[in-house]
Amino acid sequence: MKRVAIFISGGGSNMVSLVDDMTGDHPARPCLVLSNNADAGGLAKAAARGIPTAVVDHRPFGGDREAFQAALRAELDKAAPDILCLAGFMRVLTASFVTPWRGRMLNIHPSLLPKYRGLHTHARALEAGDAEHGCTVHEVTPELDEGPILGQARIAVNPGDTPDSLAARVLVQEHRLYPAVLRRFAAGDRTPVAL
Repeated sequence: MKRVAIFISGGGSNMVSLVDDMTGDHPARPCLVLSNNADAGGLAKAAARGIPTAVVDHRPFGGDREAFQAALRAELDKAAPDILCLAGFMRVLTASFVTPWRGRMLNIHPSLLPKYRGLHTHARALEAGDAEHGCTVHEVTPELDEGPILGQARIAVNPGDTPDSLAARVLVQEHRLYPAVLRRFAAGDRTPVAL
């Protein structure tokens, strides 16, 4: 049984979809939900599900990323996860943190990578006049939003869509895609999922 740690910064809706899927014959179980924000709504949702939580606030580190990442590592060492899932974790992690996790760390990104790495993906898809948009689960590498793609879910862009309406429809797909990819990944299968 694989142990999964999940990093969040906000409400944790993707974390909830992952955790609620990790039951029955699933090859993994959650062992930690960690946030860089003590007010993250997802922490209470994790605690209500009986999952250990931790907070490592990035602000006291004053831009010292290595010290912040050392504090993250200390929490991970206690929980001893096999897989690390980023689920709306709004801090960029550097190579010194990411490299030891290569092949064991996943992220969900709200675009059809390699399009629209980084932020404001929904507005960028609309500005470009894209006919379709969606989300991607990928392995995390030191380069931002660059790692091997493990799954994508696609939606049509509708006339009259706004960044908010697109984001809401993509989020529904995120909640389907991420659990499907994690289930496969935890069983040792890296075949991409297409929804």
